[in-house]
Amino acid sequence: MTTTNEIADKIAVEHNLTKTQGKAIVEAVIASITQAAIAGNETSLPGFGKFKVKATPEREARNPATGATIKVAAAKKLAFTPAKALKDALNK
Repeated sequence: MTTTNEIADKIAVEHNLTKTQGKAIVEAVIASITQAAIAGNETSLPGFGKFKVKATPEREARNPATGATIKVAAAKKLAFTPAKALKDALNK
């Protein structure tokens, strides 16, 4: 697993920045993607993929412990679709 701090440190080293500056950049990118998602907008990062908000409708589910039927409220989720270049790199 890679952490935000590890990504920030790598950016700092590769671009001759301080660790604080590297972390600020990573946090700004994450905040931008988050703000776009909250607004219902898609974020496309060419060569990497797309973050898109998807709506899930209300549905019925079963409690496995009791067998009782419950309603699961409608919700939104953030889906990531990798770009072809990323899929190809993963499957080399």
